[in-house]
Amino acid sequence: MSFNLKSAEYQCLADLNIYDSPECVRLATQAASGRHLWVTSNHRDCAVEVHLCEDDYPGWVSFADLGTLQPASVLYQAKSFSRSQIKKLLLGVIEFTQKAMQQTNYYLWGGTVGPNYDCSGLMQAAFVAVGVWLPRDAYQQEGFTQTVAIAELAAGDLVFFGTSQKATHVGLYLADGYYIHSSGKEQGRNGIGIDILSKQGDEVSRSYYQQLRGAGRVVKSYEPGKRRGHEGI
Repeated sequence: MSFNLKSAEYQCLADLNIYDSPECVRLATQAASGRHLWVTSNHRDCAVEVHLCEDDYPGWVSFADLGTLQPASVLYQAKSFSRSQIKKLLLGVIEFTQKAMQQTNYYLWGGTVGPNYDCSGLMQAAFVAVGVWLPRDAYQQEGFTQTVAIAELAAGDLVFFGTSQKATHVGLYLADGYYIHSSGKEQGRNGIGIDILSKQGDEVSRSYYQQLRGAGRVVKSYEPGKRRGHEGI
């Protein structure tokens, strides 16, 4: 593909790494095959800037990966879900995470396509598996969901951890105090595991319990804002 890529909507022909800078060193997120992205007018010597259409997430694509993009024949259109429709889909969300846990995996910062996920990447992928979109990062997911008291948690709710200022980690509530999440190597399980919201859990569970911020319920699917179209590159 020519590096004369015009500012327009494209579709991924294969799983694609999206980086957080034009140097393309640190992974920001991943785009599964079939996802749509908008190429902006900004580009550097080795990368082009993009925004993923489904969740508005920004990043950079390496010139080496441009061959995996094709102009979108049909532009992305968000699908709306009612609260009751989403509730019926939650079993599928939970099943996705449990199947993902059964595969050999490790924690990958920016991972969203599997088998290796970060915390919010697993949550996004699990909901996308049933057609529902969430924002990409944990703090964005917290702001997107409807606040739920810990005492009123139900299967399929999201549980958030972090500091008093910001959510930095997220898991999916199962039942009886247990939640499933992808946690890091240093302070977690280096991959997908199940922990309990309790002071009585093991060291990993206790560590996250001390960082518990609250919980949220998914009651809608994310609908992106205006595409950021600019001049061609």
